[in-house]
Amino acid sequence: MKSARPKVLQLLAGKPLLAHVLAAAKQVNSQKNIVVYGFLGQQVKSAFAHEDIEWVEQAEQLGTGHAVAMTLPVLPIDGKSLILSGDVPLIGVDTLQKLVKSQSSFVMLTMDLENPFGLGRIIRKNNRVIAIVEEKDATDAQKEIKEINSGVYCICNKILHKYLNNLNNNNAQGEYYLTDIVKMAVDDGIDIDTVSPAFEFEIEGVNDRMQLAKLERAWQYHQAQMLMKQGVHIIDPSRFDLRGTLTVGQDVQIDINVVFEGDCQIGDDVQIGAGSVIKNTTIASGTVIEPYSVFNDAVVGKNNQIGPFARLRPKTATADDVHIGNFVELKNTQMATGAKANHLAYLGDSTIGEKTNIGAGTITANYDGVNKFRTVIGDEVRVGSNAVLVAPVHVGHKATIGAGSVITKDCEDDKLVIARGRQVVIDNWVRPEKPKKVPK
Repeated sequence: MKSARPKVLQLLAGKPLLAHVLAAAKQVNSQKNIVVYGFLGQQVKSAFAHEDIEWVEQAEQLGTGHAVAMTLPVLPIDGKSLILSGDVPLIGVDTLQKLVKSQSSFVMLTMDLENPFGLGRIIRKNNRVIAIVEEKDATDAQKEIKEINSGVYCICNKILHKYLNNLNNNNAQGEYYLTDIVKMAVDDGIDIDTVSPAFEFEIEGVNDRMQLAKLERAWQYHQAQMLMKQGVHIIDPSRFDLRGTLTVGQDVQIDINVVFEGDCQIGDDVQIGAGSVIKNTTIASGTVIEPYSVFNDAVVGKNNQIGPFARLRPKTATADDVHIGNFVELKNTQMATGAKANHLAYLGDSTIGEKTNIGAGTITANYDGVNKFRTVIGDEVRVGSNAVLVAPVHVGHKATIGAGSVITKDCEDDKLVIARGRQVVIDNWVRPEKPKKVPK
């Protein structure tokens, strides 16, 4: 990966590869999660310190069989174990359920691939699995086999305890292959069951940046398809990104290159313009988001008109019928029904009343270098262009603030407030000019 981070901490759809695997395992009600770590393992442990995980170190990377064998001291004798790979992130919950629900004591996840190069082949006799042969150990005839081993298993713990300590490394790689226990089980008369995933990307691993990007696009396209099946109009599913969870209403339209992060809820008839980034935000029905608007931990009411190039930062909430125009930034600000800030404004730590209009260039100066202070603006206030409201300050209902004013004191209801230098006209003023150059 050419990275200072271990592979399983590389991000796919906004989460580390290992996080995807653990999330899938939790959804099949795993009683115990054991993670085998090796290279840069302390980084992995730190990243998942909040998770209920039993960590097992593989000090020497001697193969997959050796890795699973390291878990034997903490692996119960009874029960079954799902064996998953931390760099195969998109294994589906439905697929894991099929593995777990199989009545067999030894179940493998396999799939027929058009190009199986580099993967272990499933060897069958009379349709029964009898062995797995790795690419480097396969004969030319075996390399023609399309059915491959995904490296995902569900095996009774008693079988693991019985066979793992009997593995050897007599192979081209000089490693202890987990796949060798297949032949041991067959020799003992154990029938091996196989199931297949619904999608090829479920068994695809990540070994370099190209594979990571390929898997990212496959997953994003799949998520876009699932949303379109729910009725979402995604203009181009190949240019869509969801890095979390998205709940949508009816007749939602999402333009190209929109990114959703965290937990987002979108109401009916919402339109989201190209290039917008929406994180941990709720947007109510009928709202139109113009292109390149950014939302972070915000709540947007019904029938809002927002953007283009608007930014709603954490703790911002708008009521219904609010207009937020181009290059307007809100932080910890609440705008009541019908309020408008249509152009070029910064509204931080503010409360804006109903039907209030904020003029272009308005700033609520909320920070003194140490502390933040609030600005409270009442209903039906008109704030002229290029005004600065120095918090803490309160503007009463239906007050009018003259353009260019710097407001440092509270303003009463229904008053016109002007706080700017008077215009002065100087007669007979001579404007200084540069001396004229004398020709040589």
